[in-house]
Amino acid sequence: MATRIIAKLDVKPPFVVKPVHFEGLRKISTPSKLSKKYYNQGADELFYIDIVASLYQREILVEDIKNTAEQLFIPFAVGGGVRSIEDCSKLFHSGADKIVINTHAVQSDPSLIDAAAKIFGSQAVCVNVEAKRWGDDWECFTDCGRISSNRKVLDWVKEVESRGAGEILVQSVDRDGRQRGFDLELSQAVVESVNIPTVVGSGAGSLDDILNLAQKVKPSGIAVSSILHYEMCDIAQIKEYLNKHGVEVSK
Repeated sequence: MATRIIAKLDVKPPFVVKPVHFEGLRKISTPSKLSKKYYNQGADELFYIDIVASLYQREILVEDIKNTAEQLFIPFAVGGGVRSIEDCSKLFHSGADKIVINTHAVQSDPSLIDAAAKIFGSQAVCVNVEAKRWGDDWECFTDCGRISSNRKVLDWVKEVESRGAGEILVQSVDRDGRQRGFDLELSQAVVESVNIPTVVGSGAGSLDDILNLAQKVKPSGIAVSSILHYEMCDIAQIKEYLNKHGVEVSK
């Protein structure tokens, strides 16, 4: 199966921002401009994560989501502040193909995953996992890596699969924005713990970082942001490099 190359937009409306360890936000551009740019480069999918909606406990802001969706003819996953089935419906009506759930499910009510999967289908439900190493294990954090859920990552990913989630996005708080490579141990552990597609993000700083992840962990998808935002390479170059080294990618 071809490895998906996914552009990930961390959004603090109205801007795409780039944090380090999910903090220290730097403005990059607007979601609509970057989504069009990365779509034209050949992205297989786009993730749009409002990284402050849960932190600020505010309603989902849909106008930027609608404007971004208009630029895309690829799968579009949206998350940030999803607390109810009504929130999910609002995102789908704004152009999302998938909803990304994190804080509310892991901190308060995991049954949101069951309900969303039952109503919208597992293929439309992705659970975002912000993982931070804690001793010899990893814990799930939320709110830009600030708040622990006291849940172990590997236990949680098995639970969300059992509840009907169709995909997992795993991000390393420790590696995020550092551009020093992915947490391969974490990524491998998550991929081996579940039977649903797993997308890995946080850490790409070079083409070799992406290749190492693809070859050693074989995730369903690789989410990249800094390496694109700072124009260190583009998606077409990533795909060409992976293909050259024997990793199957979509054209």
